[in-house]
Amino acid sequence: MKSLMIQGTASGVGKSVLVAGLCRLLARNGVRVAPFKPQNMSNNAAVTIDGGEIGRAQALQAFACGIEPSVHMNPVLIKPEADEQAQLVVRGQVVGQLHAKRFREDRIGWMQMVLESFALLQAQYDVVIIEGAGSPAEPNLREGDIANMGFAEAADVPVWLVGDIDCGGVFAALTGSLAILSDSEQQRVKALLINRFRGNMELLDDALVWLEEKTGRPVAGVIPWLALELPEEDAPYRHAQDSAPDSIQLNIAVIALPRMSNHDDIDPLASEAGVNLRFVRTTKELNHADLIILPGSKHVASDLAWLRQSGFVPALARHLRYGGNVLGICGGMQMLGTVIEDDGVEGDSAEGLGWLPLATTMRTQKTLIKVDRPSPCFAGERVTGYEIHHGESDSDKALFPFACKSADGLVWGSYLHGLFEQGGFRKAWLNELGFSASDGKDQHQRTMDSLDLLADALEQAIDPELLKPLLAGSSL
Repeated sequence: MKSLMIQGTASGVGKSVLVAGLCRLLARNGVRVAPFKPQNMSNNAAVTIDGGEIGRAQALQAFACGIEPSVHMNPVLIKPEADEQAQLVVRGQVVGQLHAKRFREDRIGWMQMVLESFALLQAQYDVVIIEGAGSPAEPNLREGDIANMGFAEAADVPVWLVGDIDCGGVFAALTGSLAILSDSEQQRVKALLINRFRGNMELLDDALVWLEEKTGRPVAGVIPWLALELPEEDAPYRHAQDSAPDSIQLNIAVIALPRMSNHDDIDPLASEAGVNLRFVRTTKELNHADLIILPGSKHVASDLAWLRQSGFVPALARHLRYGGNVLGICGGMQMLGTVIEDDGVEGDSAEGLGWLPLATTMRTQKTLIKVDRPSPCFAGERVTGYEIHHGESDSDKALFPFACKSADGLVWGSYLHGLFEQGGFRKAWLNELGFSASDGKDQHQRTMDSLDLLADALEQAIDPELLKPLLAGSSL
């Protein structure tokens, strides 16, 4: 088996995480493995070593493999800008806009390019683990499909189908999905996976026997529910705060913009003991915040208008009057400046909030830069991350990794996604805000610890006979 595709009964059943876990498991056993997702739809992206952008999940999966991410790992990325419009990124570069009414017709021509990227990875690695998108059992999306069974059939790859038992209805979801597939597609599904099980496994015994008899396919494994610190691609990170209320030293509110992007920038802050971090959509939820964060945005002008309409501007002004801090990241920083001039990108220029001495012009050429260098204003602490934005803004290089700071030191802005990944810098900046309890742990290590925990669980849960073909590429 040179490749395996993980498809799911729905979005959010854990495909991305399971692919990352399988990649980590194989990599630990000496297999040269790479991830692949033909088509992704997400506003959470990462910059690759070859100068493009791909979905954040594929960057995580590449990290699990111990390799640098490449544009060929996610050749088609769709970044929603409005309900019926999205930015289209092909092999890492913006090529135009995609409109809902022509979605099925326009994607028909992508299959050959997607297969070429897949072939490049197959030539370089022992195994390629492929992630599907959403569900393969969607009759309205079958024509021109490159994300699920359309790709699996064209590339002739086997499929494992996964369902989420934590949501309920997993047996109906698995059997129902199979029933909708064509005969050839059904034959391509070689095994089933049940994800996120809580409780006593013995309670599932009869149901698993029924499922195997009903579908004629083995259950490859039942994966337990795990508390993992991994970046979420489709939903904001929700930190399980296990500290006692009286131990909270820093309250952080992240304004959940309607077109919020790259929200995993916040994960390292949420992982700090003594930090209470929450995503908010109303001004009432800002109560008691020490730090308010405006995250990235896929459509800055629209999100800025929403911010004003929702009453956040006077609430932010009141927060600053009482000495609270504000941080803007990428689009959030642009909103905090004086003006946003549009040069044919979003269609609208806008007056900024005026709390940072920063003017921005939206350019059609997107900036895609990986960053790894010391911060001169924080004792040379190493900072890593990436820039991915259309806006050009004047910045103070002496403030790196920040581009701008208000005269009173309360408002900060940065273009750098992932700026809190390095524990030393994160600890130094939080100390500047008066928070002295940071553990200074690198987020990369927290992520790897979770990936190893996940790989351990998969190794225990998945039938060894079904894992053998994947491990056959091992060089050990």
